[in-house]
Amino acid sequence: MAKRDYYEVLGVSKTATQDEIKKAYRKIALANHPDTHPNDKEAEERFKEASEAYEILSDEKKRRNYDQFGFAGVEGAAGAGNYSNVYRDFSDIFGGAGGFSDIFESFFGGGRRGASARSGGRAGSSLRYELTIDFNEAVTGCKKEISFAHKVKCETCNGTGGSGRRTCPTCHGSGQVARGSGFFQVATTCPTCQGTGSIVDNPCSSCHGSGTTRKSEKLMVTIPAGVETGSRLTLRGKGDAGENGGPDGDLYIFITVRDDKYFVREEQDVYLQIPISFSQAVLGTDIYVPTIDGTELKVAIPAGTQSGKILRLKGKGFPYINSSQRGNMYLKIVVEVPRHVSLKGRKLIKELADELGESERPTPMEYED
Repeated sequence: MAKRDYYEVLGVSKTATQDEIKKAYRKIALANHPDTHPNDKEAEERFKEASEAYEILSDEKKRRNYDQFGFAGVEGAAGAGNYSNVYRDFSDIFGGAGGFSDIFESFFGGGRRGASARSGGRAGSSLRYELTIDFNEAVTGCKKEISFAHKVKCETCNGTGGSGRRTCPTCHGSGQVARGSGFFQVATTCPTCQGTGSIVDNPCSSCHGSGTTRKSEKLMVTIPAGVETGSRLTLRGKGDAGENGGPDGDLYIFITVRDDKYFVREEQDVYLQIPISFSQAVLGTDIYVPTIDGTELKVAIPAGTQSGKILRLKGKGFPYINSSQRGNMYLKIVVEVPRHVSLKGRKLIKELADELGESERPTPMEYED
Protein backbone atom coordinates (compact mmCIF):
# COMPACT_ATOMS: atom_id res chain seq x y z
CA MET A 1 0.00 0.00 0.00
CA ALA A 2 1.34 3.45 -0.92
CA LYS A 3 2.31 5.67 1.98
CA ARG A 4 0.05 8.62 2.70
CA ASP A 5 1.29 12.19 2.72
CA TYR A 6 2.50 13.07 6.23
CA TYR A 7 0.39 16.24 6.37
CA GLU A 8 -2.66 14.21 5.36
CA VAL A 9 -1.89 11.65 8.07
CA LEU A 10 -1.94 14.31 10.79
CA GLY A 11 -4.78 16.26 9.20
CA VAL A 12 -2.88 19.57 9.08
CA SER A 13 -2.08 22.01 6.31
CA LYS A 14 1.37 22.32 4.79
CA THR A 15 1.74 25.72 6.47
CA ALA A 16 0.90 24.34 9.93
CA THR A 17 2.98 25.58 12.86
CA GLN A 18 4.93 23.21 15.09
CA ASP A 19 2.33 23.72 17.81
CA GLU A 20 -0.48 22.74 15.42
CA ILE A 21 1.47 19.66 14.30
CA LYS A 22 2.10 18.64 17.90
CA LYS A 23 -1.56 19.04 18.89
CA ALA A 24 -2.73 17.07 15.85
CA TYR A 25 -0.36 14.23 16.68
CA ARG A 26 -1.36 14.16 20.34
CA LYS A 27 -5.00 13.86 19.38
CA ILE A 28 -4.34 10.87 17.09
CA ALA A 29 -1.99 9.25 19.60
CA LEU A 30 -4.59 9.58 22.35
CA ALA A 31 -7.27 7.94 20.23
CA ASN A 32 -5.10 5.06 18.95
CA HIS A 33 -2.43 4.39 21.57
CA PRO A 34 -1.52 0.65 21.76
CA ASP A 35 -1.76 0.71 25.57
CA THR A 36 -5.50 1.38 25.34
CA HIS A 37 -6.07 -0.76 22.21
CA PRO A 38 -3.98 -3.87 22.93
CA ASN A 39 -5.74 -6.08 20.37
CA ASP A 40 -6.60 -3.49 17.74
CA LYS A 41 -4.17 -3.83 14.83
CA GLU A 42 -5.79 -1.01 12.86
CA ALA A 43 -5.42 1.41 15.79
CA GLU A 44 -1.80 0.34 16.19
CA GLU A 45 -1.12 1.01 12.49
CA ARG A 46 -2.74 4.46 12.75
CA PHE A 47 -0.58 5.19 15.79
CA LYS A 48 2.59 4.10 13.95
CA GLU A 49 1.66 6.09 10.86
CA ALA A 50 1.00 9.24 12.89
CA SER A 51 4.20 8.77 14.90
CA GLU A 52 6.28 8.49 11.73
CA ALA A 53 4.63 11.61 10.30
CA TYR A 54 5.25 13.52 13.53
CA GLU A 55 8.87 12.41 13.70
CA ILE A 56 9.51 14.01 10.29
CA LEU A 57 7.32 17.11 10.51
CA SER A 58 8.43 18.04 14.03
CA ASP A 59 12.04 18.29 12.85
CA GLU A 60 12.58 21.44 10.75
CA LYS A 61 15.41 19.97 8.66
CA LYS A 62 13.57 16.73 7.94
CA ARG A 63 10.42 18.70 7.18
CA ARG A 64 12.24 20.90 4.63
CA ASN A 65 13.65 17.84 2.87
CA TYR A 66 10.23 16.19 2.85
CA ASP A 67 8.53 19.33 1.52
CA GLN A 68 11.02 19.54 -1.35
CA PHE A 69 11.63 15.90 -2.27
CA GLY A 70 8.82 13.90 -0.65
CA PHE A 71 9.61 10.49 0.87
CA ALA A 72 12.89 10.28 -1.07
CA GLY A 73 14.18 13.30 0.88
CA VAL A 74 13.74 11.60 4.26
CA GLU A 75 14.70 8.04 3.32
CA GLY A 76 15.96 6.33 6.44
CA ALA A 77 15.10 9.33 8.64
CA ALA A 78 11.76 7.99 9.86
CA GLY A 79 11.57 5.48 12.65
CA ALA A 80 10.77 2.53 10.38
CA GLY A 81 8.01 1.36 12.70
CA ASN A 82 9.85 2.20 15.92
CA TYR A 83 7.48 4.63 17.59
CA SER A 84 8.72 4.06 21.13
CA ASN A 85 10.61 7.36 21.21
CA VAL A 86 7.70 9.56 20.14
CA TYR A 87 5.17 10.25 22.92
CA ARG A 88 5.39 6.62 24.02
CA ASP A 89 3.70 7.12 27.42
CA PHE A 90 0.41 8.74 28.20
CA SER A 91 2.24 11.07 30.58
CA ASP A 92 3.85 12.63 27.48
CA ILE A 93 0.53 12.88 25.68
CA PHE A 94 -1.17 14.66 28.56
CA GLY A 95 1.90 16.59 29.67
CA GLY A 96 3.80 19.48 28.10
CA ALA A 97 2.54 22.76 26.74
CA GLY A 98 -1.22 22.99 26.77
CA GLY A 99 -1.74 19.75 28.72
CA PHE A 100 -5.12 18.12 28.98
CA SER A 101 -7.07 21.29 28.20
CA ASP A 102 -5.62 21.38 24.67
CA ILE A 103 -6.67 17.80 24.02
CA PHE A 104 -10.15 18.50 25.39
CA GLU A 105 -10.42 21.50 23.09
CA SER A 106 -9.25 19.46 20.13
CA PHE A 107 -12.30 17.22 20.60
CA PHE A 108 -14.97 19.77 21.51
CA GLY A 109 -13.68 23.14 20.34
CA GLY A 110 -11.40 22.31 17.41
CA GLY A 111 -14.13 22.26 14.81
CA ARG A 112 -15.29 25.76 15.66
CA ARG A 113 -11.76 27.14 15.69
CA GLY A 114 -11.02 25.38 12.39
CA ALA A 115 -14.10 26.96 10.84
CA SER A 116 -13.04 30.41 12.03
CA ALA A 117 -9.62 29.91 10.54
CA ARG A 118 -11.16 28.94 7.23
CA SER A 119 -13.66 31.77 7.16
CA GLY A 120 -11.04 34.15 5.67
CA GLY A 121 -10.88 32.20 2.40
CA ARG A 122 -10.59 28.83 0.74
CA ALA A 123 -7.21 27.26 0.08
CA GLY A 124 -6.38 26.42 -3.52
CA SER A 125 -6.17 22.80 -4.64
CA SER A 126 -2.80 21.10 -4.97
CA LEU A 127 -1.99 19.65 -8.39
CA ARG A 128 -0.13 16.54 -9.59
CA TYR A 129 2.24 16.44 -12.56
CA GLU A 130 3.77 13.24 -13.95
CA LEU A 131 7.32 13.65 -15.29
CA THR A 132 9.37 10.90 -16.97
CA ILE A 133 13.15 11.21 -17.24
CA ASP A 134 15.93 9.02 -18.64
CA PHE A 135 18.10 6.75 -16.50
CA ASN A 136 21.23 8.86 -17.03
CA GLU A 137 19.31 12.05 -16.13
CA ALA A 138 18.47 10.51 -12.76
CA VAL A 139 22.20 9.84 -12.26
CA THR A 140 23.42 13.37 -12.92
CA GLY A 141 20.31 15.46 -12.26
CA CYS A 142 18.81 17.68 -14.93
CA LYS A 143 16.54 20.60 -15.74
CA LYS A 144 13.17 20.03 -17.37
CA GLU A 145 10.59 22.45 -18.71
CA ILE A 146 7.06 21.52 -17.78
CA SER A 147 3.75 22.95 -18.99
CA PHE A 148 0.63 22.86 -16.86
CA ALA A 149 -2.64 24.69 -16.30
CA HIS A 150 -3.80 26.02 -12.95
CA LYS A 151 -6.09 28.58 -11.42
CA VAL A 152 -4.57 32.03 -10.85
CA LYS A 153 -5.88 35.21 -9.25
CA CYS A 154 -8.34 36.94 -11.57
CA GLU A 155 -6.74 40.03 -13.11
CA THR A 156 -10.08 41.74 -13.72
CA CYS A 157 -11.16 41.89 -10.07
CA ASN A 158 -7.69 41.33 -8.55
CA GLY A 159 -8.97 38.18 -6.89
CA THR A 160 -11.81 39.80 -4.98
CA GLY A 161 -14.53 38.01 -6.96
CA GLY A 162 -16.43 41.25 -7.52
CA SER A 163 -17.94 44.01 -5.44
CA GLY A 164 -20.40 44.03 -2.59
CA ARG A 165 -18.84 41.21 -0.60
CA ARG A 166 -20.68 40.58 2.64
CA THR A 167 -20.93 37.98 5.37
CA CYS A 168 -22.81 34.87 4.35
CA PRO A 169 -26.32 34.98 5.87
CA THR A 170 -26.49 31.18 6.17
CA CYS A 171 -23.34 30.40 8.17
CA HIS A 172 -22.75 33.94 9.50
CA GLY A 173 -19.15 33.91 8.31
CA SER A 174 -18.04 30.58 9.76
CA GLY A 175 -18.03 28.73 6.44
CA GLN A 176 -19.81 25.79 8.01
CA VAL A 177 -23.28 24.81 9.18
CA ALA A 178 -24.14 22.31 11.89
CA ARG A 179 -26.39 19.36 11.15
CA GLY A 180 -27.88 16.97 13.68
CA SER A 181 -29.51 17.38 17.07
CA GLY A 182 -28.63 17.21 20.73
CA PHE A 183 -25.05 16.57 21.76
CA PHE A 184 -24.01 14.95 18.46
CA GLN A 185 -23.75 17.48 15.65
CA VAL A 186 -21.70 17.40 12.47
CA ALA A 187 -20.28 20.52 10.82
CA THR A 188 -20.49 20.57 7.00
CA THR A 189 -19.48 23.10 4.37
CA CYS A 190 -21.97 25.91 3.99
CA PRO A 191 -23.97 25.37 0.76
CA THR A 192 -24.52 29.10 0.23
CA CYS A 193 -20.92 30.38 0.31
CA GLN A 194 -19.17 27.03 -0.32
CA GLY A 195 -17.14 27.47 2.85
CA THR A 196 -15.73 30.94 2.18
CA GLY A 197 -17.86 32.64 4.84
CA SER A 198 -18.94 35.44 2.52
CA ILE A 199 -20.88 36.08 -0.70
CA VAL A 200 -20.55 38.66 -3.50
CA ASP A 201 -23.57 40.71 -4.58
CA ASN A 202 -21.97 41.81 -7.87
CA PRO A 203 -19.81 38.94 -9.20
CA CYS A 204 -16.90 39.65 -11.53
CA SER A 205 -17.76 38.97 -15.19
CA SER A 206 -14.43 37.21 -15.81
CA CYS A 207 -14.31 34.81 -12.87
CA HIS A 208 -18.02 34.79 -11.96
CA GLY A 209 -17.29 35.57 -8.33
CA SER A 210 -14.64 32.91 -7.67
CA GLY A 211 -11.72 35.34 -7.80
CA THR A 212 -9.69 32.95 -10.00
CA THR A 213 -9.27 32.16 -13.70
CA ARG A 214 -7.49 29.29 -15.46
CA LYS A 215 -4.04 29.88 -17.00
CA SER A 216 -1.37 27.79 -18.75
CA GLU A 217 2.17 28.18 -17.48
CA LYS A 218 5.66 26.88 -18.25
CA LEU A 219 8.28 26.29 -15.57
CA MET A 220 11.90 25.13 -15.59
CA VAL A 221 12.25 22.46 -12.89
CA THR A 222 15.53 21.30 -11.39
CA ILE A 223 15.64 17.53 -10.87
CA PRO A 224 18.30 16.58 -8.30
CA ALA A 225 20.72 13.72 -8.90
CA GLY A 226 19.64 10.45 -7.31
CA VAL A 227 15.87 10.62 -7.82
CA GLU A 228 14.07 7.36 -8.52
CA THR A 229 10.66 6.31 -9.72
CA GLY A 230 8.16 7.51 -7.12
CA SER A 231 10.24 10.50 -6.00
CA ARG A 232 8.19 13.63 -5.49
CA LEU A 233 9.20 17.26 -5.89
CA THR A 234 7.08 20.01 -4.38
CA LEU A 235 6.69 23.50 -5.81
CA ARG A 236 5.05 25.58 -3.11
CA GLY A 237 2.26 27.89 -4.22
CA LYS A 238 2.24 26.63 -7.81
CA GLY A 239 -1.08 24.82 -7.50
CA ASP A 240 -4.49 26.46 -7.85
CA ALA A 241 -4.82 29.95 -6.38
CA GLY A 242 -6.79 30.27 -3.17
CA GLU A 243 -10.17 31.97 -3.18
CA ASN A 244 -11.11 35.02 -1.14
CA GLY A 245 -7.55 35.45 0.14
CA GLY A 246 -6.95 31.77 0.91
CA PRO A 247 -3.46 30.28 0.42
CA ASP A 248 -2.42 28.85 -2.94
CA GLY A 249 -2.10 25.12 -3.39
CA ASP A 250 1.10 23.29 -4.29
CA LEU A 251 2.30 21.53 -7.43
CA TYR A 252 3.54 17.98 -6.87
CA ILE A 253 5.85 16.55 -9.52
CA PHE A 254 6.01 12.75 -9.45
CA ILE A 255 9.07 11.28 -11.12
CA THR A 256 9.26 8.15 -13.27
CA VAL A 257 12.73 7.00 -14.34
CA ARG A 258 13.05 4.94 -17.54
CA ASP A 259 14.82 1.60 -17.18
CA ASP A 260 18.31 1.12 -18.59
CA LYS A 261 19.12 -1.74 -20.98
CA TYR A 262 21.94 -3.12 -18.82
CA PHE A 263 21.94 -1.52 -15.39
CA VAL A 264 19.37 -2.62 -12.81
CA ARG A 265 18.69 -0.26 -9.91
CA GLU A 266 17.68 -1.12 -6.34
CA GLU A 267 17.36 2.10 -4.34
CA GLN A 268 20.83 3.69 -4.62
CA ASP A 269 22.67 0.51 -5.65
CA VAL A 270 23.05 -0.70 -9.24
CA TYR A 271 23.67 -4.18 -10.65
CA LEU A 272 25.43 -5.09 -13.88
CA GLN A 273 25.93 -8.54 -15.41
CA ILE A 274 29.32 -8.99 -17.12
CA PRO A 275 30.37 -12.01 -19.24
CA ILE A 276 33.95 -13.34 -19.17
CA SER A 277 35.55 -16.26 -20.98
CA PHE A 278 36.49 -19.61 -19.46
CA SER A 279 40.20 -18.80 -19.68
CA GLN A 280 39.69 -15.39 -18.03
CA ALA A 281 37.84 -17.07 -15.17
CA VAL A 282 40.56 -19.71 -14.70
CA LEU A 283 43.63 -17.54 -15.06
CA GLY A 284 42.26 -14.20 -13.80
CA THR A 285 42.50 -10.95 -15.73
CA ASP A 286 41.72 -7.24 -15.78
CA ILE A 287 38.58 -6.10 -17.60
CA TYR A 288 37.01 -2.71 -18.22
CA VAL A 289 33.34 -2.25 -17.32
CA PRO A 290 30.97 0.69 -17.91
CA THR A 291 29.59 2.75 -15.02
CA ILE A 292 26.38 4.72 -14.68
CA ASP A 293 28.44 7.92 -15.01
CA GLY A 294 29.35 7.00 -18.61
CA THR A 295 32.97 6.17 -17.80
CA GLU A 296 34.87 2.88 -17.76
CA LEU A 297 36.35 1.27 -14.69
CA LYS A 298 39.22 -1.24 -14.55
CA VAL A 299 38.25 -4.30 -12.50
CA ALA A 300 40.50 -7.18 -11.48
CA ILE A 301 38.97 -10.65 -11.96
CA PRO A 302 40.65 -13.07 -9.54
CA ALA A 303 41.95 -16.39 -10.85
CA GLY A 304 39.44 -19.19 -10.32
CA THR A 305 36.40 -16.91 -10.42
CA GLN A 306 33.17 -18.90 -10.52
CA SER A 307 30.15 -18.03 -12.64
CA GLY A 308 27.64 -16.07 -10.58
CA LYS A 309 30.25 -14.45 -8.33
CA ILE A 310 29.34 -10.91 -7.22
CA LEU A 311 31.99 -8.19 -7.05
CA ARG A 312 31.25 -4.94 -5.18
CA LEU A 313 32.48 -1.59 -6.44
CA LYS A 314 32.01 0.75 -3.50
CA GLY A 315 30.56 4.20 -4.14
CA LYS A 316 29.85 3.61 -7.85
CA GLY A 317 26.07 3.56 -7.52
CA PHE A 318 23.49 6.35 -7.47
CA PRO A 319 24.07 9.48 -5.40
CA TYR A 320 21.82 10.08 -2.41
CA ILE A 321 19.66 13.19 -2.74
CA ASN A 322 21.28 16.21 -1.07
CA SER A 323 24.30 14.15 -0.08
CA SER A 324 27.84 13.45 -1.29
CA GLN A 325 27.40 9.75 -0.50
CA ARG A 326 26.61 7.18 -3.17
CA GLY A 327 25.37 3.64 -3.33
CA ASN A 328 27.42 0.72 -4.59
CA MET A 329 27.75 -1.03 -7.93
CA TYR A 330 27.61 -4.82 -8.01
CA LEU A 331 29.04 -6.90 -10.87
CA LYS A 332 27.61 -10.34 -11.46
CA ILE A 333 30.20 -12.43 -13.29
CA VAL A 334 28.90 -14.89 -15.89
CA VAL A 335 31.40 -17.38 -17.30
CA GLU A 336 30.49 -17.93 -20.94
CA VAL A 337 30.84 -21.40 -22.47
CA PRO A 338 31.64 -21.27 -26.19
CA ARG A 339 28.92 -22.81 -28.36
CA HIS A 340 31.20 -23.68 -31.27
CA VAL A 341 34.75 -25.00 -30.89
CA SER A 342 37.23 -25.93 -33.65
CA LEU A 343 38.89 -29.34 -33.85
CA LYS A 344 42.11 -27.86 -32.51
CA GLY A 345 40.20 -26.21 -29.69
CA ARG A 346 38.43 -29.44 -28.78
CA LYS A 347 41.78 -31.23 -28.63
CA LEU A 348 43.23 -28.59 -26.30
CA ILE A 349 40.17 -28.65 -24.04
CA LYS A 350 40.34 -32.46 -23.86
CA GLU A 351 43.99 -32.22 -22.84
CA LEU A 352 43.03 -29.68 -20.15
CA ALA A 353 40.24 -31.96 -18.89
CA ASP A 354 42.72 -34.83 -18.56
CA GLU A 355 45.15 -32.53 -16.77
CA LEU A 356 42.49 -31.38 -14.32
CA GLY A 357 41.27 -34.89 -13.68
CA GLU A 358 37.62 -34.22 -14.27
CA SER A 359 35.18 -36.69 -12.73
CA GLU A 360 32.27 -38.44 -14.40
CA ARG A 361 30.55 -38.63 -11.01
CA PRO A 362 30.75 -35.11 -9.55
CA THR A 363 29.88 -34.62 -5.88
CA PRO A 364 26.66 -32.56 -5.40
CA MET A 365 27.02 -29.02 -4.05
CA GLU A 366 24.79 -27.18 -1.62
CA TYR A 367 22.15 -25.29 -3.60
CA GLU A 368 22.44 -21.49 -3.69
CA ASP A 369 19.97 -18.97 -5.10
